[in-house]
Amino acid sequence: MTRKAPVLADLVEERFDRLILLVGRLNYMWTNTESLLIHLIAGLAGTSKDAAVIIFLTLNTTRARIDLVERLAKMDGRAEGIRDPILEHTRRLGKLSGIRNRFNHCIYSFDPESGNPKTILMRIADRKTDIKMGRSDTLDGEALREIEQVVEDLSTLNRDIWQLITRLDYPV
Repeated sequence: MTRKAPVLADLVEERFDRLILLVGRLNYMWTNTESLLIHLIAGLAGTSKDAAVIIFLTLNTTRARIDLVERLAKMDGRAEGIRDPILEHTRRLGKLSGIRNRFNHCIYSFDPESGNPKTILMRIADRKTDIKMGRSDTLDGEALREIEQVVEDLSTLNRDIWQLITRLDYPV
């Protein structure tokens, strides 16, 4: 019995399944890692984890949560040994947020010729005299490897933040 060559529809489904799995992993790792800011807020603000959860949930963007942690870390009298590692970790998280946003604030479609998944950015870019909408990027093998790298980077960052929380004896 001979095996038929995969048709374009099969390749599209396979690529889409891989993409969805990777974006799901990205979202899981992102949420899990961002939630560690709760422990940093609790420790830096000198409050309970429960109060830090309320603060965390009240701030409805990653940028606001990172800003709060960074500002608390930079307060007068904060030791460099506390401030500097926290700022290093929040900066790493901030850099990864751009890639995370790219894959979460878009819609997905497929290139009709190659079958590659594509993202269509759901953002308006204001220019001097016009606007641009719907920037489209093909999600080829390189883009999928980029998502895999971000998931790996988030996993490493997650472990690093946990180690810092433990070392600083912040509420867990």
